Amino acid sequence: MPIRAVNDFVIRFANVNGSGSASANLLFARAIMRMGVPIAPRNIFPSNIQGLPTWYEVRVSEAGWLGARGGADFLVAMNPQTFVQDIGAIEPGGYLFYDSTRPVPASLLRDDIVVLGMPLTEICNAEYSDPRQRQLYRNIVYVGALAALLDIDVKVIDQLIHERFKGKERLIEANKRALRLGFDEAKARFDCPIDLRVRWSDAVGDRILVEGNFAAALGALYGGATVCAWYPITPSTSLAEAFERNCARYRIDPATGKKNYAIVQAEDEIAAIGMAVGAGWNGSRAFTATSGPGISLMQEFFGLAYFAEVPVVVFDVQRGGPSTGMPTRTQQSDLLICAVASHGDTKHVLLIPEGPGEAFEFAAKAFDLAERLQTPVFVMLDLDIGMNARLSAPFTWDDSRLYDRGKVLSHDDLERADRSFGRYNDVDGDGIPYRTLPGAHPTRGAYFTRGTSRDRFARYTEEGLPYIDNMERLQHKFETARGMLPRPILKKAANPTRIGVLYYGSTAAPMDEAQRMLADEGLHIDLMRIRAFPLAREVADFIQSHDRIFVAEQNRDGQMRSLISIDLGVAPDRLTPILHFNGMPTSVRFIYRELSARLPKRGVSQPLEAVK
Repeated sequence: MPIRAVNDFVIRFANVNGSGSASANLLFARAIMRMGVPIAPRNIFPSNIQGLPTWYEVRVSEAGWLGARGGADFLVAMNPQTFVQDIGAIEPGGYLFYDSTRPVPASLLRDDIVVLGMPLTEICNAEYSDPRQRQLYRNIVYVGALAALLDIDVKVIDQLIHERFKGKERLIEANKRALRLGFDEAKARFDCPIDLRVRWSDAVGDRILVEGNFAAALGALYGGATVCAWYPITPSTSLAEAFERNCARYRIDPATGKKNYAIVQAEDEIAAIGMAVGAGWNGSRAFTATSGPGISLMQEFFGLAYFAEVPVVVFDVQRGGPSTGMPTRTQQSDLLICAVASHGDTKHVLLIPEGPGEAFEFAAKAFDLAERLQTPVFVMLDLDIGMNARLSAPFTWDDSRLYDRGKVLSHDDLERADRSFGRYNDVDGDGIPYRTLPGAHPTRGAYFTRGTSRDRFARYTEEGLPYIDNMERLQHKFETARGMLPRPILKKAANPTRIGVLYYGSTAAPMDEAQRMLADEGLHIDLMRIRAFPLAREVADFIQSHDRIFVAEQNRDGQMRSLISIDLGVAPDRLTPILHFNGMPTSVRFIYRELSARLPKRGVSQPLEAVK
């Protein structure tokens, strides 16, 4: 039986990279959102420029679920190279829409799906003479066909085309014409609409569709960042580019027209972090944006900023590693390398947002923390958050908010102080010393910044006791940071349970839905989403209050599980890993399957050791 669903299905587009399909697929997704139905689009693309397979998936969910579900109810198969593979992902009773200009052998099709063939190439060849137009408008033709099949309001798509090509009447009319070609042809060929349908709703509300990289860049701007030094690398490049666009709009002096910011595309990642650290030492709010390979190259500068206590923010948009790895696939595999970046004993602050809203919030907060703690702060995004658009509540900002510059002594402060200023002297007992900025005073507050060992007054020494004193103070500062960071989020089960799951980042959306699915079967789990490192004491309490703890993450080695053991002293065998690391976003079905297989079933007697 064909799948029947209204405002609750997954559609996947299988295209060829560089074919112009991206804008057409986004047009389709935005049309559904414009009809008031929540969507969760994901772009899965290769690391080359043109020719390899690319997929675009849109989850349509009036209930508002934003995680990858798994499987596809409707497949738009536009890539012959992956045709057989793509058909395999269709749910039984699902739909296959393909270009039937060239016949497909019946042996390649399935008898448990609905096959909808339409000669898209033939239609475009008859309508257009230019080869490039034939290719580009074929994408709009299939959007028109989908509008007819899925009952999408074609007037909404018309409006989106007008907005996209505002002022370019020829392009507007050409796209509308291609849209109508597909719409009319589908109406003539098929019984439209099919049993998968989009119906007008008001479930989107005031939410916006935004990428995490853009949100983080905007957060950096609101957080007072004035210096960005970066080197292009997927998937972080769009973050630096978005910061530049926003600065060009909001950081221009209205009186002089001069830029109130500096953006430098460095010759490599090492130069980029060096510039950012130098700007932070000089009093600017500075950052770099990179991914795993860049993090590897920047290690020595991280150690310098940690030991010399220089504020700097690092946006790590994680991808599949190690080495070059999978540049256009997502993972959470940089936690350990960032948490203890550089040689020697180092510990760094990590902020871990779950989507664009927190990417904006944590980006702004990172600069306050970096200056308050005088240390590098890492904002741990990943490709799924950074490069995929997601529905988010509108960002908010309190215009009365003041930046926290931390313990910075001004000229007047130095005038009032005695002459015993010690750059690394813990006056307040929180591990955080006072600092001065270059030029603050002509005769007071100067010190030599070095990466070598020194005493409390920044004087070089190789003696053991001053070194121990400094390292223990840095550890104390790390403990002070623990109380300043975003607290974890607890989502208790509807019924009391002694089973808990720890998770973080982009795993949040599928985990929330999996909790509901498990509850429907009488399997109850408490959830706690970790949002920062060092870990809050609430995490230790959560572990202590449950008999069995799972840690769900997107890497092979259970990196958060290791950090929990190191930071909180929890025995590793208390933490059961749920690991997903094939480069695709963690799906709801994966989490549900992994947890349901390990949880005691309702009504089934379990030995005591089975739930511990």
